[in-house]
Amino acid sequence: MTPLEDPATDLPLDEEEGVVRLLDANGSFSPSAAAEPYREIIASLTEADLEGLYRDMAIIRAFDRQATNLQRQGQLALWPPSQGQEAAQVGSARAARPQDHIFPSYREHVVTRIRGVDPLDIIRLMRGLTHGGWNPFDPKNGNTHIYTLVLGAQTLHATGFGMGLVFDGRCGTGRPDHDEAVMVYYGDGASSQGDVHEAMVFAASYQTPEVFFLQNNQWAISVPVSTQSPVPLVRRGPGYGIPSIQIDGNDVLASYAVTRRALDEARAGHGPRAIEALTYRMGAHTTSDDPTKYRTSAQEQYWGARDPITRMRTYLESRGASTAFFAEIDAEADAVADDIRTRTSELGGIDPELMFAHVYSDDHPLIDEQRAWRDGYEASFEGDPS
Repeated sequence: MTPLEDPATDLPLDEEEGVVRLLDANGSFSPSAAAEPYREIIASLTEADLEGLYRDMAIIRAFDRQATNLQRQGQLALWPPSQGQEAAQVGSARAARPQDHIFPSYREHVVTRIRGVDPLDIIRLMRGLTHGGWNPFDPKNGNTHIYTLVLGAQTLHATGFGMGLVFDGRCGTGRPDHDEAVMVYYGDGASSQGDVHEAMVFAASYQTPEVFFLQNNQWAISVPVSTQSPVPLVRRGPGYGIPSIQIDGNDVLASYAVTRRALDEARAGHGPRAIEALTYRMGAHTTSDDPTKYRTSAQEQYWGARDPITRMRTYLESRGASTAFFAEIDAEADAVADDIRTRTSELGGIDPELMFAHVYSDDHPLIDEQRAWRDGYEASFEGDPS
């Protein structure tokens, strides 16, 4: 799939063969041929489950817009928007089990929220108040590892962790409620990094219980995916012996169903799986980027008509969801955004002592020496400046 040259005539997302899709662009339940094996998984979802998927997407978009505004107002150093990619992220995150380990890149805001991470921890990271963001092994953070801004590096981390699960016998035991899996998120730009390919080599060699979740949002900053690869990115996985599936990344049901099965298979000891979610980054790469310099309004209109939240809302309405339900979600989303704004304004500055924390697992003389130098330097400014 390549970026659209003429959105009026070129409809790759709607016509691409082999793409798993359950909801069409208009929000109707119309499974593609490739989606037929996943009907049973979707049938197991309750009305509350379906409404929850919509709630997740709507709330994170409100948070994302608030965070973008905060950056524009000087409250954050940088912000990577996630608008347009909510379905890919929500569906896959909800498909994971509590014991699974998640390795995000730096745009998976709703993934981290679903797993239990306080969104303010992302704000703290982008404000420069923390060196990592959160503790992955704190139970409240749901085995969610920290954001990685070095493109593709998180795939190596995930594969290494998956190898550890194999060595420790924590997968493939036949106990689905205890077996663990790993899921790593990365983008089409990162897929061109050597780290990703090395991670796939080792994942296939050691049969790690891992799902590579590629969000193909069509742009590596300003470089279109067609420049990066002359063939669909989903074809890369099979070259390493990794079964791979392409999904409509703007269909939250497709994301959920395919990821649920892939994680179950990986967790059961069948080795790694790869998913390419075809989606679109509606906003800028980050708030330091100007997408009008490299893409057209026609492209944005094409993908805007396939908005994942609008699509799911239409589907829920067809099932009888009330206007009161959507009003409730809108109010909750506004409350989350307001809460983030309030708590961001209360953060203050950074504690200088943090630069010495978590460098080594135990006390270390070098750190003690550096702290003593800092204390002496600060003391040199005390007293009468004359």
